[in-house]
Amino acid sequence: MKTKLLLALLLAALPLSLVHAIAWRKDGGEIHALNRKLSGKVLDYTANHGRDNRIFARSMWQRRDLYVYLPPNFDASRRYPIVYFLHGFAFDEQMFLRVAPCVDDAIVKGKFPPVIIAAPDGSVKGEPSLHQPATFFINSQAGDFENFLLTDVWDFMTSHFPIRPEREAHVLAGVSMGGGAAFDLGIRNRDCFGVVAGMHPPLNLRWLDCDGNYMGNFDPHRWAWRDNLKNPHEPIAYVGAGALKVRLSHLLAPLFGTTDDAIVEISKHNPIELIDRTRLRNGELEMFVAYAGKDEFNIDAQVESFLYLAKHRGLGVHVIYDPLGHHDAATSMKLLPHLLDWLAPRLAPYSACIEQIAQ
Repeated sequence: MKTKLLLALLLAALPLSLVHAIAWRKDGGEIHALNRKLSGKVLDYTANHGRDNRIFARSMWQRRDLYVYLPPNFDASRRYPIVYFLHGFAFDEQMFLRVAPCVDDAIVKGKFPPVIIAAPDGSVKGEPSLHQPATFFINSQAGDFENFLLTDVWDFMTSHFPIRPEREAHVLAGVSMGGGAAFDLGIRNRDCFGVVAGMHPPLNLRWLDCDGNYMGNFDPHRWAWRDNLKNPHEPIAYVGAGALKVRLSHLLAPLFGTTDDAIVEISKHNPIELIDRTRLRNGELEMFVAYAGKDEFNIDAQVESFLYLAKHRGLGVHVIYDPLGHHDAATSMKLLPHLLDWLAPRLAPYSACIEQIAQ
């Protein structure tokens, strides 16, 4: 009974409801009900709704789930900007079904330009699960998820849908784990992507204060770096009013192991370190961050350390901060309109006069 209560508390604190995600998988008609409410349409390339429509991922040699959103009045003879939506830890592509109505409504009201959105599955076993590690959409011991996204999903989208070719029309956006992945992948692949955005994004995977405390507040005068993963049971989140601890073993250790080499691998994917590692210059990548002051995973300290370094490197980052917000669904949905407002003028030039495909 205690275990069930703690699980319920954890689910309530995570960005979107896993209970609804599981229900969708059991209800083959749910996507049809959703599409009846939209002016655009969500295409089903999943096994969530009574049929197996999944795409084949060559890099992982397995079938994987994918949702694709097409805007209202979609015209296959014209090209559109694309947004890759990356979900959070313990979820899968079904998280996007909660986001789609907000985007669709903004397009209908003229507040957001028509775009195509791809929402791939970055869960380890193709199902939302609290018991599997966070993949961060990278190649690791958990699987070749970076290859899946940047090769398999990319090829599928560009071969099946009319996508604008300009990097400025290619967006990586995500929530929590997906937000950190957007920055990691975007900074390292800015020849392909011009915009990255994250809500509650882990932007400094090696964050510690000078006392070795992960849960400490960011202070530029008391800043340290994690240099090992020798304590995988270290708590990195307290949810359900502290009733349940989420430990390091849930996130990083399963991807990289716990040896000294683990930190080297983490550094290769740590957004804050990629600023200098890739010699990121201002104007090379449009960046958006939205975060909360009462984040149960202490993401606010990670974000603030990233912003501190970005400022001192002369990098522009658009920031939205909710001082009373949490790492939860309510805060995520509150922040989403700010993301759409910021993103709209950046994609508008590639939607307002949509390029005609040569016949």
